[in-house]
Amino acid sequence: MGEQPIFTTRAHVFQIDPTTKKNWVPASKQAVTVSYFNDSTRNSFRIISVDGSKVIINSTITPNMNFTKTSQKFGQWADSRANTVFGLGFASEQHLSKFAEKFQEVKEAAKLAREKSQENMETSSNQSQESGRETPVANLVSSLNGTDDEKIFHDDPETPVQKSENDLLKSVVDQRIHVDSRKLETELKTLKESNARLVDALQEANSNTDGWKSQVSKCQEENTELRKRVSELEVRCQEVNVERERNAQLTVRIHELEANLQDKQQELENLRKQAEIIPQLMAECESLTAKLQAAEVTNRDMSENMKLLQAEIDTNQQKERTMKMELKKFMDVLDGKIDELHEVRQGMSKLGINN
Repeated sequence: MGEQPIFTTRAHVFQIDPTTKKNWVPASKQAVTVSYFNDSTRNSFRIISVDGSKVIINSTITPNMNFTKTSQKFGQWADSRANTVFGLGFASEQHLSKFAEKFQEVKEAAKLAREKSQENMETSSNQSQESGRETPVANLVSSLNGTDDEKIFHDDPETPVQKSENDLLKSVVDQRIHVDSRKLETELKTLKESNARLVDALQEANSNTDGWKSQVSKCQEENTELRKRVSELEVRCQEVNVERERNAQLTVRIHELEANLQDKQQELENLRKQAEIIPQLMAECESLTAKLQAAEVTNRDMSENMKLLQAEIDTNQQKERTMKMELKKFMDVLDGKIDELHEVRQGMSKLGINN
């Protein structure tokens, strides 16, 4: 029958970098078919994958192999005979789980096949040792010719018929012995070859153990360095969070300053509008000043007139009433002028306060 596929899936195939033993090297440019094959005659299992005409995976499953899930969609296993580590990237976690379950089933089947072959080897060895002590030929001859006790009662000479039958039986026994001996030699040779293969595999496994131990120590060192790096990154993340909080506070402060700036700009615009009114107020102030000066001149003139009138009053007692009336009228006018002057001063004082 030969090898037959028992499980097939698709995945991206990777191999470990032989120089660094750390990085993955893609063995296929795209997802390829990965299959489990069973050889019923040899009781062996293999994982095979072909990309075009190139065989990228040819790994025989042994009971010592382990399939490890390193992520939700990626798994790997080490092949000591190929001296490499294979990695598979699947399209989903479900495909990875099915492949891992099949790997465990095949591993258990390989383990049972090895135990069965060892039992067959022990059974064959025991049978070969027993055949050395007492061959089946002696038993067969003794059963055909009888025991010594039976020969005592059959001392009669053999008849020709019995002699021909004995000769025929002896030839059959000789052929049986020859066939059994050849079969035992073939089985012994097969067992020796299997033993030699097992010894070679054991030596190869022992030789690869040191390499795997060194790789494990390197991986542990890398793990320690990665943990340190992760702790450093966590510290930096905390610092980044603090800086983000500071940036948020600064952003709020910037918004507040922008609002204040808008208020100040509005006040400045109002002051500019008020500054446009100042020339008009200055013109009014100048006109009021001119009026004030004219009023002061008028006041001085009135003061002089008052002196003249006072002299005339002294000299002319008779015209006192008339002059009082005129003086009263004059005083009324003066009071009005004074009121106007007072209002002008109040306006100028208010103007000065506003400026």
